[in-house]
Amino acid sequence: MASAQPIPSQWVLAEPAGTAVPLDRYWLLLGDPLVDEFVARAQTENLDLAQAVTRLRAARAGLRQARAARVPTINGSGSARRDVGDLASDDVQFSLGADAAWEADLFGRIDAGVDAARGDLRAAGYSLGDLERVIVAQVASQTVTARSLAAQLAIARETLANQEDNLQIARWRNQAGLVSALDVEQARTQRAQTAASIPQLESNLVAVANAISTLIGEPPGRVYRALTEAPRAVPAPPADIALAAPADTLRRRPDVSAAEARLAADLDRVGVARAQLYPLARLSGTIGTSATDVGDLFDLVTGNVFASLSQLIFDGGRARGQIESAQAIADGSLADWRKSILVALEEVESSAVELDTSAAQVTQLIEANEGAQNAALLARSQYQAGLIDFQRLLVTESQLLSTRNAQVNAEAARALAFISLARALGGGWSVPEGAGLEDTTAKGPAK
Repeated sequence: MASAQPIPSQWVLAEPAGTAVPLDRYWLLLGDPLVDEFVARAQTENLDLAQAVTRLRAARAGLRQARAARVPTINGSGSARRDVGDLASDDVQFSLGADAAWEADLFGRIDAGVDAARGDLRAAGYSLGDLERVIVAQVASQTVTARSLAAQLAIARETLANQEDNLQIARWRNQAGLVSALDVEQARTQRAQTAASIPQLESNLVAVANAISTLIGEPPGRVYRALTEAPRAVPAPPADIALAAPADTLRRRPDVSAAEARLAADLDRVGVARAQLYPLARLSGTIGTSATDVGDLFDLVTGNVFASLSQLIFDGGRARGQIESAQAIADGSLADWRKSILVALEEVESSAVELDTSAAQVTQLIEANEGAQNAALLARSQYQAGLIDFQRLLVTESQLLSTRNAQVNAEAARALAFISLARALGGGWSVPEGAGLEDTTAKGPAK
């Protein structure tokens, strides 16, 4: 298996020129106060992040355990004894003692274990950062989706009001004998279809609001009220974002760094497994004293020091099996690291193109929406004057409804593409404290 992953020197499909954005707080560029509020809540209250913090704590404790193998182990003991029976002495025998043991790390087994634990800690820190990056993007994306659903719901209600007017006009004209009952039935059908879409939009908005509530660690209800009580248009992101070189982008990605740290830790564990084949040197010693009176305990102190050297001769292939297992795990981590690089490159390229295409689509749909609105106004006035039949009005207003919804969807797609690109560039996370990453700030997000 190849150990290196080729990285292109420049982007193939994405346009690197654009405006530099603060990736650590890119969601502020959306200009939506609810996005700002919800992201801030998620960063402090999200329960997935809370679980990741506990995994970081466990990894930190694992590093302390591994480092402890470098120093001697000392155990103390004490006892008091009194014999019983006819010939027993009335004296109480007191004793104190201590045992010490230390392993000489001749072939790097302990150092490799410490390095592996340090790699686990770094991987846990980067994984926490990556989870924050993902959750921030999820919260921002869900809020944009909620804004889109609320806008479509408002469009549906406005359209329903117009269609109720059309139905009333059709009934008046039918009663006057100017049109047949066909116009009335078509108007009823159009109105009912629009009315039927409103409950589904309301249900979708509730579902998205509740999903946001879970992400920010609170029960459902408040988020939905905030979205409905203070409606806003779908946020408009910056049109162009400057892209760093692929290699620099990969250094900002916490998922790539986490995969790299896991690979390093697994390679160190291969060294730990191999060290079983080499001699093991230990030093141990004891010291003790005893007396029948506490004041005489240290009058006579005895002790010994013992050095031992052991070498594995035969274990039925257990050690070799552990080496092969550790090597297989390391090979898997290598593949995962290479995959994380390819996924990062894919996400940047795809998101950048999606941002460009959705922005162009919004521009065209704005013009289409203006034309559809003018056409609907003309058609409604012409129908009232009896210049066109209801079928023409029906087609024109259906086009208007479709165009308005398409524009909202395109605006949401543009905002979502911006969030996706900022996330792909490694934005939306901060270096966790106590993860051993402070000396690698080049791998953190741009500040």
